[in-house]
Amino acid sequence: MDVATYLAAVPDARREALVRLRELCLQELTGFEEQIAYGMPVYVRAGETAGEIAWANQKQYISFYLMRTDVRDAFADRLAAHDMGKVCLRFRNPAKVDFDLLRDLLRATAGAGPGPGKVC
Repeated sequence: MDVATYLAAVPDARREALVRLRELCLQELTGFEEQIAYGMPVYVRAGETAGEIAWANQKQYISFYLMRTDVRDAFADRLAAHDMGKVCLRFRNPAKVDFDLLRDLLRATAGAGPGPGKVC
């Protein structure tokens, strides 16, 4: 499966938000490869094996996985206002996805470079 196939299977109510999220990832994560892993789109820095960003359409929400602890720590204040698990930022309403926050997280991830701070 590729990401286009993944998006084609997403319910209409969430497709627009997920397409926008994908476009944002492709725009901001230069030097990363888009893959499907664990049944969802994952972005892996060229030359690395572990994904640093992923997203998924879940049953009750859109999930955005931020797997760098250094970036999560740097954005702790902004993330505190959102439904956030250990690595997963959840948006129950596709119309309320905070694309400004996601863009900033993607930029920080791309600028952080490879190395420490990753959890997987």
